[in-house]
This record gives sequence, structure tokens and C-alpha cells, in this order.
Amino acid sequence: MEASYRTTYEASLADPEKFWLEAAGAIEWTGFPRHALDGARAPIYRWFPDGELNTSVNALDRHVAAGRGDQTALVYDSAMLGTQRRYSYRELLAEVERFAGVLRGLGVRAGDRVIIYMPMIPEAAMAMLAAARLGAVHSVVFGGFAARELAARIDDATPAVVVTASGGLEPSRRVEYLPAVDEAIRTAGHKVPNVVVKARDGFGHGVEDFDGGATAWHDWDRLAASAQPVAAVPVKATDPLYILYTSGTTGAPKGVVRDNGSHAVALAWSMKNIYNVGPGDVMWTASDVGWVVGHSYIVYGPLLAGATTVLYEGKPVGTPDAGAFWRVVQDHKVNVLFTAPTALRAIRKADPDAGLLDGYDRSSLRTLFAAGERLDPETYDWIAAALAVPVIDHWWQTETGWAIAANPMGLEPLPVKAGSPTVPVPGYRVEIVDGAGRPVPAGTEGNIVIRLPLPPGTLATLWGNDRRFVESYLQTFEGCYATGDSGYFDGDGYLFVMGRTDDVINVSGHRLSTGAMEQVVAKHPAVAECAVVGVADRLKGQRPSGYVVLKAGAGISPDVLQQELVALVREQIGPVADFKEVRVVAALPKTRSGKVLRKTMRQIADGEEYVVPSTIEDASVIDELVRTMRS
Repeated sequence: MEASYRTTYEASLADPEKFWLEAAGAIEWTGFPRHALDGARAPIYRWFPDGELNTSVNALDRHVAAGRGDQTALVYDSAMLGTQRRYSYRELLAEVERFAGVLRGLGVRAGDRVIIYMPMIPEAAMAMLAAARLGAVHSVVFGGFAARELAARIDDATPAVVVTASGGLEPSRRVEYLPAVDEAIRTAGHKVPNVVVKARDGFGHGVEDFDGGATAWHDWDRLAASAQPVAAVPVKATDPLYILYTSGTTGAPKGVVRDNGSHAVALAWSMKNIYNVGPGDVMWTASDVGWVVGHSYIVYGPLLAGATTVLYEGKPVGTPDAGAFWRVVQDHKVNVLFTAPTALRAIRKADPDAGLLDGYDRSSLRTLFAAGERLDPETYDWIAAALAVPVIDHWWQTETGWAIAANPMGLEPLPVKAGSPTVPVPGYRVEIVDGAGRPVPAGTEGNIVIRLPLPPGTLATLWGNDRRFVESYLQTFEGCYATGDSGYFDGDGYLFVMGRTDDVINVSGHRLSTGAMEQVVAKHPAVAECAVVGVADRLKGQRPSGYVVLKAGAGISPDVLQQELVALVREQIGPVADFKEVRVVAALPKTRSGKVLRKTMRQIADGEEYVVPSTIEDASVIDELVRTMRS
């Protein structure tokens, strides 16, 4: 490795306060911080405790003030509708100022929460930036989640307003949002005062179908027409910007809190040093604003950098074909594309020879970044050869908000190793330890941990629950954040991330709790007990596979049971779970203490070598399970 990366990385660990105060100079502050790190409540640390700023100003106003108001800030490309629209920085600022006025008119003030349940339309980003403008805390909930999941988030965040739309578009159907929002509001214990709906053509419900109860329903456009633009509200750097819920291993969602100041500093640093994106560049992150990738690199990161961001409503295949991504690159002269390996595998499945690439001009594309799950070497080799540009895998989590390990393309591009996200990013002291927290040698797989304090931009805590934050992430290994992933460093210092160490699985880039699925499956009247494990899937990374033991005398066929369980999981967790596979077994393999051997089950399903634990209660159950899985 050359000196540039190594020198920068070592400087970030040797004197993090100096390093990040210098990085803070890339952000506009109403009160520049004099101190970088507050460790008074360790292991809970806070960055830039005496700083003051507004994130929306940094994303919009300052670029207009700098004379770049006519530059394109956001491109909306709907493959579903066949439409495109561009917003300059000046136009996007005006829309955000106006919707901030809408929220202010509904009583939203600094610190209030706003839940955003939206499809991939410009108004989703506008609502996020408008909440930030007021110093309010937004929580974006992916539109594919069921009413029950939305209700759980309403009860945890207790929002003053829910912002939604008529529905979302899928290649083969329209998904109505308003009935689900109505059900969630009626189910939740917290009573939501106001709902704002962005009307879209072709959907069957409008605000008039639900207004009139305890919750007032409003039309976005009618309110915006008379709203007065509002000025930005400065907030403390340590004030929360957003809450983003992630599945917990117990099935209860965890509200990851991202603050304003360190979030802005970290993302601005990452745009320059990891992605090599600056003012005027075009970045397209093919994700959804409901996920952390969409927060960081559809909405905030590109706008903080003064770049152009592409917001795409479509799929990698089927809208209309596997050339969809390359059409977007051509149409908008995309310089940097960021997507999930799942999307690349879907494109490869539909177009194995990459023949559709030849129909599009991709000369603008400099780099392809991948994250969400491990970019397997086979897919890496295929897409790298097809595109003939650097393909960069990098690794991060909802909790961290930006990359833990990456190839720093704007700092010093390093040689790529297929299967590795390259090296730890400056600010992250990454270590590999055994179960007792002891360091392991290079080449030995162990638990991936990050030595505290975490760098700026990572989770500050869990919403309303410092104790759960500490118990979930900071107690397993003293002085460290437990990533929940296993991996190893090779002799060159490259990190290899091998998989999860808990029961949260990665389906098409979405982290989902198998424990939550088990809770749903167990509700079926014919099910005595069950286990859901994540098994390897060439297209989606992982898929959930359910194993159920029936109650004695349960008169139900396996086919009917599977149909009912699939419908149940879809209703209570959502279609993103992709739960389709159910097997009836005589018994589940367990230890004598009653713990189900899920890891062993997964290894059998994936065809891996496995060792039957000495603590197993009945070894014959394993033999029967193998026969069932292979039948």
C-alpha cells in the first residue's frame, strides 16, 4: 500500500479529534465546533458537541449561495411511468422550503418526529430535507413493509405527522399505500395527528376516503399551494437528524439514531475520499430511500457534495429489460453507479453475455460500487469484464451509515481483490477477535469488531433506549462495537467479510430478522415449533427457509400449509421478506439446553461441511433433517 492511504488512516487513529475537526471544515456551520469528541458518557460518545448547523442548508442553500443554483441537483427517472424530471439546486430548495412550510403549518417543530412512508418519487427526498430544515427528526419506512411494521414504528417514534403517497409502482402491479397507512394508524397506540398524502394518478384511494376521524388527512399539493417558505432552523450537531429502523435479533425493530453534525462531516468526507465525487459529478445510487444506502447516497451524500443525484423508480430487470441500468447511465451521464450485488446477479441471469450493454453509451461511467451483501468473486469477474471500469466492493451497515471498509478511490485507489471490500476506512479501528475478545492472527476467521470510539456519522444511540444500544452493540466485546459479522484480514491487511454471526439475514440487500419470521410462522394453529434459517441464494444473497414441526393430529397438507404461512409472513412482515419455502420435519435439531441448531441447519442446506455438536439432544434428528432437505 502507498503512503497516502496508510498515512491518512494512521492519522485518523492517532489523533481523531484533529483529523475530524479538519474534516469539519468542509461543512457550513452556524457555530463551528471547538471540540471534536465528547467521551463523558463513554461508551456512548458524541461528536462536535458544541457545533451548530442545519443539514438542509448544507445540502441545498449553500450551493445556491455559491452561484450553482442552476446546476441539476436531482434527476427523477421513472422507468415505471417512462418519465424524467430534473430539479436544479434552486428549484429543489424552493420545493423543500415550501414543504417545510407545510410541516410548520401542521405544528411540526424542532425535535418532533415525521414518519415518511413513500415510493421512489422526488417528494420523498423533499420531505426528508424539509424535516431536516425544521430541525425535526424524520424516520423513513420502506413502502413495502406491512401495516403491522409501520404501526410498530409509529409507536416507537410517536410522530406528529406521517407523510405518504397514494402508492408505489411495481413492474406487474400497483401497490396501494393508503389502506395500509390507515390500518397502521388505527392499530398503533400512538395517535397520529396528521397525514399528508402526495396524490398519484391511477390509484384507488385518496385522502377523502380516510379523513374525518381522530387523524386529519391532507393533500400535499393543496397544502403546498398556500404554504409559506420557511427559513432553516439551526440545531446542535448532536441533535438527531433521523431514525432508521433495523431488524433486531429478537424481531423488535431497533431505531438507529443519526445526528446532524457528524453525519454531515462523515458523508462529505466519504463523497470525496471514497467515491471521488464532487460538485457537478453525477452519482446514481440504485437503492430506495427507505434503506440506509438511500439516506446516505441518494439524498444526503451527493447533495452535501454539490453533485447531481439520480432517483430511479424501477428495477434492474423487467423495466423493461436487463438493459435498464445502462439506459439510465447513458441518459443522465452517470459518473458513479452504486448498487447491490443482488441487482448485478439479476442482470446477469437475464443477460448472461451482457449483450444489452452494447446498445448504450456508458462512456461517462468511471466506477461501479457495490454493497448490501458480499460481492461474490464470480459476479465481480463478470461485471468487471463487461463494464471495463473499476468495480469496488465495500462493506457497511445500517448502524454505521457509511463504509467501514472500502477502496478509497478519491484518496488512493488500491489494487482490488475479488471477495474483499479492501481495507478499513480512516476512522474505523477494525479488529478480528475470538469469542473471548482476543486478537487472532491474519488469515484466521473471527468476530469483526470496531474499537471505540466509532467515527463520526455512525449511530449515536438507539431511539429512546441508550441501554439497548449498549447491550446490543457494546457489551459483547469490551471497548468495542460488535458488528455481528465474521471475517479475517489477509497478510496484506485486506478485510474479508464472511457472513453474519446472528440470525439477521441479508435478502437482496435488506437485513431481515429470521426471529421475526419465526414469530409469525409460530402463530399458525397447526405449527408446534419452527425455525427459519437463511440459506445461500445465487441471485439474492440469502433467502429464508422455514422448517416446521406440526402439532399432533394437525390435518393439513404441506402444500396448503406452505401457502398459508407464505401469506402470513407477507401480511405481517411484508413481501420484502421473500419467504416462500417451507418444509415439514419430524423434529428440530436442538442442544440439551433446548437451543435450536440453526447454524448447523444452514450449513446442511447450503451443502457445507458441518460438525454435529456434542451437546445435541438427539443426533438422529440431524440424519432425518439431511434426508428431508435433500429429498
